[in-house]
Amino acid sequence: MINLKFKNIDHFKNHIFQNLPFLKESRLLIAISGGLDSVVLTHLCHRLHLNITLAHCNFKLRGEESDADKDFVSQLAEHLNLEVFIESFDTRNHAERYNMSIQMAARELRYNWFETLATQLKFDYILTAHHADDNLETFLINLSRGTGLEGLMGIPQVNDKVVRPLLPYSRDTLEQYAREHNMDWREDSSNASTKYLRNKLRHDVIPVLKEINPQLLQNFKKTLGHLNDSQGIIKESVQDVLKYAQKVEEHQIIYDISEFEKLENPKAYLYEIFKGYGFTAWKDVANLLNAQSGKQLYSSTHRLIKDRKHLLLVEIHAEEDRGQSIISKNDLEVKTDSGTLSFAKVDQIQETNTSIIYVDADVLEYPLTIRTREEGDVFYPLGMVGKKKLSKYFKDEKLSLFQKEHVQLLCSNNQIVWVIGRRADNRFKVTEKTKQILKIEWR
Repeated sequence: MINLKFKNIDHFKNHIFQNLPFLKESRLLIAISGGLDSVVLTHLCHRLHLNITLAHCNFKLRGEESDADKDFVSQLAEHLNLEVFIESFDTRNHAERYNMSIQMAARELRYNWFETLATQLKFDYILTAHHADDNLETFLINLSRGTGLEGLMGIPQVNDKVVRPLLPYSRDTLEQYAREHNMDWREDSSNASTKYLRNKLRHDVIPVLKEINPQLLQNFKKTLGHLNDSQGIIKESVQDVLKYAQKVEEHQIIYDISEFEKLENPKAYLYEIFKGYGFTAWKDVANLLNAQSGKQLYSSTHRLIKDRKHLLLVEIHAEEDRGQSIISKNDLEVKTDSGTLSFAKVDQIQETNTSIIYVDADVLEYPLTIRTREEGDVFYPLGMVGKKKLSKYFKDEKLSLFQKEHVQLLCSNNQIVWVIGRRADNRFKVTEKTKQILKIEWR
């Protein structure tokens, strides 16, 4: 479909109806800069009588030129009898405040605003005017920076609510269509600068490649097809491994190292599995398979832990210090980040399980506390004679490092009453001398 000539609106209509039929009955928000690509997209969608509204961002980066773009879009909307939303941004301030490039700041501001409009005003999709040349530029940028296969698969035509109807077409095709139909558009002067990588590729590199091979875009499209097919095979293979290697629990995901050791190239599988969690040091990730237990790696959002024969993946926000909860004698229920403890006086012991214990109420010293483990903790496990180090108990129970960190202890005068949800302490058990029985339940 690349280089398809828009001699007749039916060409574009067939593309929409065959490949993006859901657009016909949807409320659409078109991101329009005033440049060639977004103006052509607007005219084409308008001629197909799609339900469109325009949205324009003024990033205040080019002074009067930016204001002129805004005025042009307003006039175009009026000419086509379309509703238009216009928003101005202090892009430079946003970039400085969040320590990012001007380009990244503009992108973040733009898409955040589009998504807000779509949500508040119930637009079904956001249309952008990316085309085949944009796709090639993105491919080359990712290639130059170093990327996995996913970074070479091009811009997706549909990505959640964002749709790119012009992706199959070249910029030359769009310009020819615009000139044949006497369209006006705005030229962004900053696009002529080769200061930025994308512009340098656009002006200095891609024209040479097209000169060498006039069929560059057509062949590039074929390559993307092959890469996407290969990615599909990789995903299937990874899912096959995860069937045996992965176990998902409430606060962690556990990976069986022995399953990776069976693979011819475990590093490649680790990359595919953990790339979505922000990890980038792939040599270090692969070395975790043979590292000592307790070795950890961090991304901005997750922690990867070597724990004996497993790798544990944990969200960092789930690991924040819970602090200490205080329980008074009159409290009937206490909520923590992990659950709820309830207290009730009863006449006799009834059902017992890992979530319910019965203690001698008169032995307790208030206030009680809920805390996590401390170095040197010991307790007297119910049903055993003598004391045991909490660390030894955890080891015997084969708790993972993550589980150890998240076990909570109910304490009286800093003595462990209950390893909550696991084992009560013998010192507080109900005996023949007990006068008041306290039932404590964990939910």
